[in-house]
Amino acid sequence: MAALPVPLPTSPSWEEGSARRFGGGVLRPWEPGVLWRRKIAGLLATARVRFILQTIQRMKRLFLPAIGLAVSIWVAGCANTRKPALHASDYQGTIRVACVGDSITYGAGVENRENNCYPVVLGKLLGARFDVRNFGVSGATLLKNGDLSYCKLPQFEHLTEFAPQVIILALGTHDSKPQNWKYREQFAGDLRAMLDRFAAWASHPKIWLCFPPPVYETRWGINEATVNGEIIPLIRAIAREKKVPIIDLHQALSDRPEYFPDQIHPNATGAGMMAMTIFTALQGR
Repeated sequence: MAALPVPLPTSPSWEEGSARRFGGGVLRPWEPGVLWRRKIAGLLATARVRFILQTIQRMKRLFLPAIGLAVSIWVAGCANTRKPALHASDYQGTIRVACVGDSITYGAGVENRENNCYPVVLGKLLGARFDVRNFGVSGATLLKNGDLSYCKLPQFEHLTEFAPQVIILALGTHDSKPQNWKYREQFAGDLRAMLDRFAAWASHPKIWLCFPPPVYETRWGINEATVNGEIIPLIRAIAREKKVPIIDLHQALSDRPEYFPDQIHPNATGAGMMAMTIFTALQGR
């Protein structure tokens, strides 16, 4: 007997698909129900798009100013963290550098002081174009009413005559003595006045302010509590006010008591570290 033909499966008609989609009888696209539902769907889609666009506009109004402000602060922060540098190309001929300070600048306690004090080592690091002079005076204070006020000494007149183009100012250690620090209220004003005096010179010197090195033992009235707790914060505040860069010799020489034989003054190795720290700062690093 001949085999009967097997009917092939057929795809569901559009009407059947519509029935499944709309959950009931067959609906055709020209019928009112289909048109109504399509219109509703279109309106809903349009409303969604409008809501999304309105939300985006609202977010832009809210967040774009904040983003702009954040970018401005970031750019300003980058500018402020850029460290000033000494560029030989900005000068013609020999560049005069004055190291102003007390016995630590002078080199008290440094073996073979004439060759190993920090100003001499700094001069070697900077090179032949730089004339680096040592204007350190043992016992000198920044305070005008101190027992050895730097601005009243002959060396200050010599400094003026030298007309430096760069000044490294490192005073404050001897100001910590009790007989000097009783004038603590005058320290900020005296530092401000000294910086203003330097800035008024015809040589228009670039100035770097140094934090004093650490004091490892109270001697001759010099003490770490006053240096680190009171003098350094005042120097930092005036430096910020006057926009003068800081060289942190206190941090550079911390935890190095072996470089301070008398606990106050660095030896030749400590002076070398001071010179390298200052040289690095002058390079803007």
